Amino acid sequence: MTNLVSSAISLDDRIRLPLSFDVARMQADIQALNLSDYIYYSVLPLRSPAHLVDPTLPSPPLAEDYADGSWTEWLDTKMLKTSPYLLSVVDTFRAHSTVTLVRLLRLAPGGMVKEHTDPTLGLHIPKSVIRLTIPIQTNDNVEFFLNGKPVPMQLGECWYLRLTDPHQVINEGTNDRINMTIDIVPNDWLRALIESH
Repeated sequence: MTNLVSSAISLDDRIRLPLSFDVARMQADIQALNLSDYIYYSVLPLRSPAHLVDPTLPSPPLAEDYADGSWTEWLDTKMLKTSPYLLSVVDTFRAHSTVTLVRLLRLAPGGMVKEHTDPTLGLHIPKSVIRLTIPIQTNDNVEFFLNGKPVPMQLGECWYLRLTDPHQVINEGTNDRINMTIDIVPNDWLRALIESH
């Protein structure tokens, strides 16, 4: 049923944006972070709700709708502040739009993110955010499937993926897969960037 609904939406489910970033500099920032070991899957926040970054700040009140990120203030984490090139990547988008959640997503060799949907991560959803994905580290045996078809993301590229549709990730390689994800509140600049490609 989800696939039938998704196919009725006119916007493509995957769009490579006309932006690319320096992979070596992103990888150097990640190496400098000296990330801890992990098992299977790891989510590292680079920008988070303010009260999670600074515990002295009060937690936001309960919100009726969490979709668009307006329920809280957002702050850069120490990890992002100490990563100059990753920070400049975020600033590329922050100069034109409201950036909410930013993360590094690591998937270990042999790991899999099972097929799922993210109901609020699509440009066609009112009062939502969209998620942009930038691969930083991968291997030939990593596959990201969206609507059952692989997305040919290459290192340093920036992709809009309609994540309200079913998607999964499989890492059958021998090294980590690391993506940077940037959640943004859609505006005219971002819509034009996506819809023109």
